[in-house]
Amino acid sequence: MTAGEPKADVADILLRIVERRRRRLAPFGGGGELPAPEKAPSLLAAPENPFLASLARQRGRAVIAEVKLGSPSLGSVRGQFDPLEVARTYAKQGAAALSVVVEPDFFYGSYELLRGCRQASGLPTIAKDFVVDPLQLQWAKDAGADAILLVAALYDKEELHGYAAAARLHGLVPLVEVHDLGELSRLSGARWELVGVNNRNLRTFEVAIEHGLALASTLPTEAIKVAESGIQSPGDLHMLRAVGYDAFLVGERLLLAPDPGKALRELLA
Repeated sequence: MTAGEPKADVADILLRIVERRRRRLAPFGGGGELPAPEKAPSLLAAPENPFLASLARQRGRAVIAEVKLGSPSLGSVRGQFDPLEVARTYAKQGAAALSVVVEPDFFYGSYELLRGCRQASGLPTIAKDFVVDPLQLQWAKDAGADAILLVAALYDKEELHGYAAAARLHGLVPLVEVHDLGELSRLSGARWELVGVNNRNLRTFEVAIEHGLALASTLPTEAIKVAESGIQSPGDLHMLRAVGYDAFLVGERLLLAPDPGKALRELLA
């Protein structure tokens, strides 16, 4: 299977995103082979990584606040807010870290957007991309990212471990996103810094916070556990914390609020 080529049972929308991503990358010639996992061991004991250190410091109440300019479900929200100002506001109101969606065709993002938000906020930042080539890791690092999202559904076990190793060699902490036990099984045989459960079903794009509640007990004990999507209220955050989540990635709840800063304050109350 070609690196970054999703398995046959992955949703059509994800297939389209990945196919477009690979076409965009083709003219650049690719970033080479993935390293063996043992070439870059886990960064669990790497307090110098700002993203990992910030989540660990605020463990249990660490909000990763997201900036994105649209999505397949939202459409484009360009022009409805100033992303750099929103990033600054997140920092002022207590976000532990920033997430910036950089995929251009379905989420309207860019690495330039990440660079601007990282500089405006000063927050450690994760690049949310659909990584299908090691070259994207270099782009993320060059743009100022401290971490990178790896969607487990896109890889077999060997590829997932290889991409994680490649990320670590760039100084990026991999946040491995899973949605079910099958994807979670691909993490076996290694130690992981960050593991996230996406409450959004990639097959239907429906969101159910109950999904994260059910999977919490199955996540690697050593990892910082991240709940993603569907968090609407302090009650949601408290429920997820109670079952073991350490950090909470929140996007649309903040971005679509009339006052994103106030929405973040209320969530952290």
